[in-house]
Amino acid sequence: MWKDFFYKNEKNENEKAFNTINAAKLPTHIAIIMDGNGRWASKKGLPRKMGHKKGVSTLKSIVHTASDINIKYLTVYAFSTENWKRPLTEVNFLMKLFSYYLDAEIDEMYRKNVHIDFIGGIKDLSLGLQEQIEKARKKTADNDGLHLNIAVNYGGRDEIVMAVKKLAQMASDKKINALDIDAKMFDDYLYTAHQPAVDLLIRTSGDMRISNFLLWQCAYAEFWFTKKNWPEFMPEDFIQAIMDYQKRDRKFGGLNV
Repeated sequence: MWKDFFYKNEKNENEKAFNTINAAKLPTHIAIIMDGNGRWASKKGLPRKMGHKKGVSTLKSIVHTASDINIKYLTVYAFSTENWKRPLTEVNFLMKLFSYYLDAEIDEMYRKNVHIDFIGGIKDLSLGLQEQIEKARKKTADNDGLHLNIAVNYGGRDEIVMAVKKLAQMASDKKINALDIDAKMFDDYLYTAHQPAVDLLIRTSGDMRISNFLLWQCAYAEFWFTKKNWPEFMPEDFIQAIMDYQKRDRKFGGLNV
């Protein structure tokens, strides 16, 4: 009952927020670098794992908001290829956290009409987690609401190299002519094949870089940075980022006349 009460209030707030933004100028694809979980925990004298737990709660809130205001694509950076360098105890905790919340939230995401996908080197994850990921994909495959990409064991350079290898092999096998390779064909061999390019990239925690995230897809993205750590990031911050995006003049290298 309490869960329903709080969710209703959140939904009402999201509906109010939708009235403050221009529905005709919504970014189609938003990407988020969810940075600062550990910093948030350290500031509060808590273990880093508490920051990660709070960060997952923040993600859930932002997914609900994105769904309620009719964002079409949301891609979040959950675990990079470089994150394996972290202490083994932290990596193991993160993997268990992915598993727990994937199991706990999949039914609600299904009811919200969210289509869940995972991008990155999924085959390097544990077999149990791979099975959960496949289950989530299949369960939400027919949903046509928000398309949520969760980047796990993801690296932008690795993704580009993967696409190059696939195209090179196809050219070698005479399935395609190497001279026919163009940006559209290349795009079709990325993890995000057939999805629109990123319109708005949000990064929390104050750093102003993209950290090997969606390098190809962010070619013309608008960037929005905040010093807030990810666990502090609220739906109103998400809405503010969208409102700031809507004020920008996107020329894509040309001129508006």
